[in-house]
Amino acid sequence: MLYPPIQCNRSFHLPVGSTHQLYVEESGSSDGLPVVFLHGGPGASCEPIHRRFFNPERYRIILFDQRGSGKSRPHASLQENTTSDLIDDLETIRQHLKIDRWVLFGGSWGSTLALLYAQAFPERVMGLVLRGIFLARVQDIGWFYQRGGASRLFPDAWQKFIEPIPEGERDDMVAAYARRLTGENELERMAAAKAWSAWEGSTATLRPSDSLLEYFADPHVAFSIARIEAHYFVNHCFIEQDQVLRDMPRINHLPGFIVHGRYDAICPIDQAFELHQRWPGSELKVIGDAGHAASEPDTARALVACCDELLHMLDDSVA
Repeated sequence: MLYPPIQCNRSFHLPVGSTHQLYVEESGSSDGLPVVFLHGGPGASCEPIHRRFFNPERYRIILFDQRGSGKSRPHASLQENTTSDLIDDLETIRQHLKIDRWVLFGGSWGSTLALLYAQAFPERVMGLVLRGIFLARVQDIGWFYQRGGASRLFPDAWQKFIEPIPEGERDDMVAAYARRLTGENELERMAAAKAWSAWEGSTATLRPSDSLLEYFADPHVAFSIARIEAHYFVNHCFIEQDQVLRDMPRINHLPGFIVHGRYDAICPIDQAFELHQRWPGSELKVIGDAGHAASEPDTARALVACCDELLHMLDDSVA
């Protein structure tokens, strides 16, 4: 399914902006096809397992933690942390590594960031492999964080999610959480972070996953995910409504794969269909036995296959 575990060849912290240092690592073949992994959230992190989607003999694998996430510093910082900052960071990494063009691999929020970066710098992108499409529209955020969407599929988990928020504030859950996650009360901040992160972990897979729940329950992970996601979502991800779909003509010539779980409760599959309709160069793969997570077996298998196929496509295009 996945390629065998590998160690990274090197890792370092790259200064960006006035306060941030991004954790960056490289693995695989130093002269292989460059691919950059864009993690979700925003606010999640890269993990060693993420190296394993790619053939290490053919890909130069670049992983990094976005601003405030994972091993990047300072942890959970919201200062100078917007979508345009993250797009600029990708260019900084590309230039620092002396890469001319690269492949983008992103899931969930990582798919959003990949598309936005490609639209800003289409000449720097060779192809894309995307999973769990998130178009970052008002209705996409509302589906997951307001009653009437995912709450109807997971009413038990939803009840735990709304518990920290007084009934009078539940008409805008993202704003209510954002206030607590940026407040002065440390106990309230951590309680909100754990509840926010647990809601996401409880809904990410078709079948319950203890390992995923443990990841989202980790206090370090929970705080950055909750705090940064709330910051982005209360600001509509710092983009215009329908911006991702509107700007698809800039990159619809690029080859790419869209992998999406049929039963994705976090990012419903209609987002993948809408993207595919606007992207003639894409191939849509619907995974019938999966939800949102990249770790679900059939999804992971499909992602590896797409990365392998993209190698052949790009080899043929330059032959």
